[in-house]
Amino acid sequence: MSALPQTETLLLEQEDGWLTVWLNRPEARNALSNEMAEELHAVARSLADNRDIRGVTFRGKGGTFCAGGDLKGFRAITEGGQSQADVAAFSRRAGELFHAINELPQVTVMLVEGAAMAGGLGLVCAGDFVAVTADAKFALTETMLGIPPAQIAPLIVQRIGLAKARRIMLTAARFDGNEALALGIADAVVSTGEDFAALEAGLRKSVRLCAPGANAATKQLVLAAPHLTRDEMLDRAAEGFASCLLGEEGREGVASFLEKRKPRWAV
Repeated sequence: MSALPQTETLLLEQEDGWLTVWLNRPEARNALSNEMAEELHAVARSLADNRDIRGVTFRGKGGTFCAGGDLKGFRAITEGGQSQADVAAFSRRAGELFHAINELPQVTVMLVEGAAMAGGLGLVCAGDFVAVTADAKFALTETMLGIPPAQIAPLIVQRIGLAKARRIMLTAARFDGNEALALGIADAVVSTGEDFAALEAGLRKSVRLCAPGANAATKQLVLAAPHLTRDEMLDRAAEGFASCLLGEEGREGVASFLEKRKPRWAV
């Protein structure tokens, strides 16, 4: 298990096996600078084999979730004489970050107030559960800047399906929390950010009833399913089931049920 990294643009709060990651550049509306992206990478790496942390919540300081990519950094790229290969490598690195968040073994919760724009919306769509305030603002504004929403496009499609993804990406549509719910981006809408506390408490309680290793294996299967053939999926599911059932959690789960007691992970 890796220790959590030291961070400057993120505020990390760990309590009772749950990590809250605050995007902490409020003066820049929590835009994804290179430094923030690298720190998010480091956090994801530290969580990859950590089963003591059961869930991860992502939020933004200053009343904004995330304004997307740092446009000052983009301008430095356009004026810096970088080659196409250099810029492609930069983009790929960003994509690796979004997928690392998407593939975290922990249950991930996105709590969105204020704006979640462009890459910020991509980050939202990498979560397992998304709650938003009714007045939150969303848009995929990349095409208005002459660029595609390249690395986040698969996450948008994963979250809401191809037809809806095309519409909001090709029109740079702006919408609020209620429409985010209708689109399938959000799972719940609250009136204000203060209402997140009760909703998140319920989620944490539910997650703690589930074995962390079983949740990690389930996420792997769910994310792999669209990319596997029928036989590949049957094999992957069979191996995952056998590994879990014969492992410590499977033995404990079956025993606790038959003995009419809580399993050790249900805290």
